[in-house]
Amino acid sequence: MQTTPTAPPSVVSELARCGVVFLPSDPARTGRIGFWQPDGEAPPEPTEGSHALLELALPSADGRVERVLTPVVLLPVHSALPVLARGRALPDEHRAAAFWRTGYELALGFLARGLLLPGLSPGDHDAWRVGPLSARDTELVRELAAAMPPEAHAVPLTPDGLPLLPDPERLLRAFLDAVADVLPRSPAAALVTGGPEYAVPEPQHLPGLRPWTDEIAAGQDAGVRLSLRVEAPGLDDAVPADDTPVRLRAVLQVHAGDGTGDVVDAADLWTGADAGESVSARARADTLLALRRAAKAWPPLAPLLSDTVPDAVELADDEITGLLGEGARALAAVGVAVHWPKRLARGLTAHAAVGPPDDGTAVPGTGSAPASLLSADTKVTLSWWFDLDGRELSREDLDRLAEAKRPLVRLRDGWVLVDPGEAERARTARDRSLTPVEALAAALTGTAEVDGRQVDVRPTGWLAALRERLSDAGQTRTVEQPPGLAATLRDYQLRGLDWLVRTTALGLGCCLADDMGLGKTITLIALHLHRRTDPSAAGPALVVCPASLLGNWQREIERFAPGVPVRRFHGTERDLDSVSDGEVVLTTYGTMRLDTGRLAAVSWGMVVADEAQHVKNPYSATARALRTINARARVALTGTPVENNLTELWAILDWTTPGLLGRLGTFRARYAQPVEGGRDTAAAHQLSRLVGPFLLRRRKSDPGIAPELPPKTETDHPVALTAEQAGLYEALVRETLDSLATCDDMSRRGRIVRLLTGLKQICNHPAQFLKEDDPLLAGRSGKLELLDELLGTILTEGSGVLVFTQYVRMARLLERHLTARGVPVLLLHGGTPVALREDLVRRFQAGEAPVFLLSLKAAGTGLNLTRAEHVVHYDRWWNPAVEAQATDRAYRIGQTRPVQVHRLIAEGTLEDRIAEMLGRKRELADAVLGGGETALTELSDEELAALVELRGEAR
Repeated sequence: MQTTPTAPPSVVSELARCGVVFLPSDPARTGRIGFWQPDGEAPPEPTEGSHALLELALPSADGRVERVLTPVVLLPVHSALPVLARGRALPDEHRAAAFWRTGYELALGFLARGLLLPGLSPGDHDAWRVGPLSARDTELVRELAAAMPPEAHAVPLTPDGLPLLPDPERLLRAFLDAVADVLPRSPAAALVTGGPEYAVPEPQHLPGLRPWTDEIAAGQDAGVRLSLRVEAPGLDDAVPADDTPVRLRAVLQVHAGDGTGDVVDAADLWTGADAGESVSARARADTLLALRRAAKAWPPLAPLLSDTVPDAVELADDEITGLLGEGARALAAVGVAVHWPKRLARGLTAHAAVGPPDDGTAVPGTGSAPASLLSADTKVTLSWWFDLDGRELSREDLDRLAEAKRPLVRLRDGWVLVDPGEAERARTARDRSLTPVEALAAALTGTAEVDGRQVDVRPTGWLAALRERLSDAGQTRTVEQPPGLAATLRDYQLRGLDWLVRTTALGLGCCLADDMGLGKTITLIALHLHRRTDPSAAGPALVVCPASLLGNWQREIERFAPGVPVRRFHGTERDLDSVSDGEVVLTTYGTMRLDTGRLAAVSWGMVVADEAQHVKNPYSATARALRTINARARVALTGTPVENNLTELWAILDWTTPGLLGRLGTFRARYAQPVEGGRDTAAAHQLSRLVGPFLLRRRKSDPGIAPELPPKTETDHPVALTAEQAGLYEALVRETLDSLATCDDMSRRGRIVRLLTGLKQICNHPAQFLKEDDPLLAGRSGKLELLDELLGTILTEGSGVLVFTQYVRMARLLERHLTARGVPVLLLHGGTPVALREDLVRRFQAGEAPVFLLSLKAAGTGLNLTRAEHVVHYDRWWNPAVEAQATDRAYRIGQTRPVQVHRLIAEGTLEDRIAEMLGRKRELADAVLGGGETALTELSDEELAALVELRGEAR
């Protein structure tokens, strides 16, 4: 059944703030959910549903319980569920609503796991229900029921006297069944079931199905669970003198489902020897039903169904082999565990040793390691070793296991269980070659993928020592500040320099990913000075950066390394003639792309990619061009190694250290998809171990990093839309949503992107959305009026302010408005020439103009604008990491005054929901954040309507 709101979004929002009660019915899906106002007023009435007066037993202010006739809106379950879901985003959600919303989420979790059973209601109507529930699932239900607030079940069961409220657990279970009975009944359900039964919302009276549903109930959750206990009757603790084959048998065991943990052999259940004479025929019937399911999963159990007493089955060799692998997995899927004798060793495990023999003589730096780990010409051997129950097997052991060709084999001083196929594969496993970087990745993670499966890896020789050295990087400092540096590095910068020196000296690339403003530039200058003193590392350095940072790099080098020659490879007269070993060459990403051949012809000592997020798309022409320029060391600099997804991290590190993260497709399947889905902490931990030695990430907020930085205050400023803005907003929403019903998927995505863009422009100013040529600006935008108020206070204090917007047109409108008011203002955007950019930065830093208007993407990185004490985000970007970068133009090393960040948010609009989303996801900005507008194009029509609806009133 489609669960859609049955009222305008504003009515749904009001209902989501109400108290909630649940009224069960027969069948479960016909139950109703009541919404009531704590103040006694009538809730808004939706298009589907009805008003009623219910007597509720509500707690009073003095702690007593009072019967109150309360106006209630009653909604069918299918209409009420979206209202409950809406409450998650509300700060003032009623606690009764929060309870039933949590119950709804619990039901969704059960259904997502396939815990759904058909049955008949007490009135013999078709009804789905939640089940079968495990002991842990049942405990979750009981824990939630124990937390039920009194308002959530405030409908008394007795007409007079003291109010008797419904039992919380029974009521919660009825609600879970109601959700389970509603959701599967989609318009297409009847096509799957072949009829209306269990498919349509209307109750179907089906008393003839009672035996079938009773059988399902008995088999699924009537109270028994099976397991198999494998025995070896001919195997004593003492090992037989010969190698006579030993037969195994699987004994059927029955576990009680009442939570007591009682377990008996099925034979005893039939004879009553251990279970007592009071054992009912129903318990035996339940066991046979469960056994029927188990026999379908693993056919060797089928003979037990025809036995007078289902006792045990004798296992042939092929059945033992099956029970070691696929058979055990199939039984586990239906809840049947297999218990093996403890004295039988089993579990053949493959491991790999990577590197040269571990003789203790190979240490990095002595010549044992390859000259460059970036070279694919050098090979490292991966050799196999195997263990059984933690005991390493010799080649002779593997031969004996494989030649026996049966699962139960006598080995050394005992018996072992092993799949003959696994034993044969182990015996025939061959060593293989890896590139040094592939071997290093395996050593760091402790695993490697071989023939599509993961195996444990143990590094040896120089590879083991290299792993230890990389793991120790940053723990002890061995490099001092180079003498040619005309500055004093802070302690964290010295630690960063030491890490860079160690890593690049090994022929490995790396990424310095410190927060913006922590001095990555000066740290790289120090690295260049250090490498000039090492003949094996010396050579010219190439710095590739955005055009806006060319001047900053040149000034920083001339200031902090005055003896180092520096040139710009940029403009029409650029040249690379007579580049000296210690020289630094500066170029832009655009120039590098145009002149790749000339740059690639130089023997660089080091290549630096500043603001490396510019090459986060590995398939872009810029990224491909950068990969063709070889150097002894590659270093990436970025404050945001991941802006949107982990593919960006792969792109950066696959340039600095090719092969470390494997192929992109493999990386996405093994790491990116599990980690981005938030469901695999093991993958996240393994990825952290892999990239940790090659990515140094420090934040301003880390202890001891930048204690001298002044405080930063961030404030959200909600502002109401004007009447003109509200009218444009609602008209655009209505027009777009009406048009989506007739769109194909491609045009639908395009219209949604245009809708989101248009709404943000309306929130900024109607003139931006309407593309007016000579607009009247004053009095038409709540944001513009608030900006005027903020600037009035800021300019009175004599402070500087940065105003960021993602739209150049809006920046020009602000420039026009402020200039008309006599406010000195500067404007920088993506089309500003390099020389003019540098002049604008200089003029702002010199205090020539107090207001600097900047387009977010063009000016959000690299610039040093510490003259500003205030940062205004006029509109919201989809990624908090991008906004943080922009803020860091002012909040960086060199800032001596407190910085205030102001975010202007049009309340009740799309921007409000963006602010909520970014607030919830801010902690993920350095890891994974969704795809912004692209992700929102995949929303359903209902979800999109909820996102863009205008809440509240315009002023």
